[in-house]
Amino acid sequence: MRSIDLDFTPLYRSAIGFDRVAHMLENMTGTQQAKQNSYPPYNIELLDDNRYRITMAIAGFSEEELDIEARDNVLLIQSKKDTSGPERKYLYQGIAERNFERRFQLADYVKVTGASMDNGLLHIELDREIPEAMKPRKINIGKQQLLDTETA
Repeated sequence: MRSIDLDFTPLYRSAIGFDRVAHMLENMTGTQQAKQNSYPPYNIELLDDNRYRITMAIAGFSEEELDIEARDNVLLIQSKKDTSGPERKYLYQGIAERNFERRFQLADYVKVTGASMDNGLLHIELDREIPEAMKPRKINIGKQQLLDTETA
C-alpha cells in the first residue's frame, strides 16, 4: 500500500481552529493507520440524520472482557481476554480471541448513548446532539420603521 505524505503547514498558517482536523488527518494517513488492523471486523451504520450504530463482531468475548470509553472526541474499544483458563489444544483455530484496541474519531457533538451485546455482536449507539444555538433558525422579514428626521 502506498504511503501518502500531506503537508498541512498552509492550513496551520491561514485557518484558525482547524488544527484538530489537520492533526486527525495526519494520524489517519500516518503510522496510526498502519497500526490498526482489520480485527475485529465492524460496520458503521447510519440510522437517520443524527443517529449512528457501530457493530463489531466479537465472538468469544464476554461483557467483562470489554472496555468502552469515550473521551475527547475519541471512542476507544479495548478487550482484555482472560487467558488464565485451562490450556486448549486446537486442531484448527479460526476464531481469533486475541486482545484488540479499536479507535473511532467522533465528530463534534456526537455522543455515545449506549452499548449492548447480541449473538457475538457488540452494538454501540451514537447520537449527534447539536446545541440549540448551532441549529438553523428562521429569520422573519419585517417592516423597518423609518424615523422622519424632518418632522422631529
